[in-house]
Amino acid sequence: MRAAGAVVWRPGDRDQVEIALVHRPRYDDWSLPKGKADPGESPALTAWREVAEETGFRTVVGRALTSVSYEVAGKPKTVQYFAARSVSGTFVPNKEVDQLLWLNPREAAARMTYEYDQAVLATFSVLPAELSGVVVVRHARAGHRESFDGDDQDRPLDGKGRRQAVALADQLPPFQPLLVGSAPLERCTATVTPTADRLSLRVLAEPALSEEAYRDEPAAARRRIVELAELVAKRQADGDVGAAMVCSQGGVIPGVVKSLAARHSVQIGPVSTPKASYWYLSFDGRELVQADHHTAPELDG
Repeated sequence: MRAAGAVVWRPGDRDQVEIALVHRPRYDDWSLPKGKADPGESPALTAWREVAEETGFRTVVGRALTSVSYEVAGKPKTVQYFAARSVSGTFVPNKEVDQLLWLNPREAAARMTYEYDQAVLATFSVLPAELSGVVVVRHARAGHRESFDGDDQDRPLDGKGRRQAVALADQLPPFQPLLVGSAPLERCTATVTPTADRLSLRVLAEPALSEEAYRDEPAAARRRIVELAELVAKRQADGDVGAAMVCSQGGVIPGVVKSLAARHSVQIGPVSTPKASYWYLSFDGRELVQADHHTAPELDG
């Protein structure tokens, strides 16, 4: 069984944060909000939806935390947790949750019923709560270059690629993109256009993120990602919470992620970036502090 949840936080007094804990009358426990995945949902989307349903709060999902596995009625269950900043909403008691408390991290850990929730909160507390996110998407499937009669920059998405682009528009709203950019290629722009349209945003050209530009000046792509993180930080300081989102190519993303991670001693696994998958990069100022890979959306049929 797949499930997801979140450490939901908001700014508190004296530069502290407050953590949302929920009480479930069915189990008489205090825990982090979580729930089962619906078919086709990404873990981040499940966490975002479940938090809204259980707490009434709209959140912006950020970095991945850790996963917890245990058995329910003899069957394995894995819950993936994320950091999620509360941005609006009001708690209303419901059939799943009858109470909600906002507590500082020390009080929240003491109130939690389960040790695994305490471990998740400890992972959250390792880094600052207020980070800047950049979502870096690899373009969806576009068929083979050899079969396209025209300039490769104009090569369009194929049927599966178009479906992947629409599916991404369903999966990416939890990160609340504040701006959407793309390398200047048709297949990259088309990958993020459905998401931009859903959010009433324009797709901005990001020439430094094309493979051609990257071959000439790889440092420019890295600098641009850091600049986008700084732009997000400024927007968030003004109360506009979210992330930047850009689409690039398979010859760019692994190198950029690996070089940023190496510069800031961030541990990452294999930097595989299949088409329509994406990285969520978390920055503290100009410093990369975490890099999370998210798989391409599942397609029906």
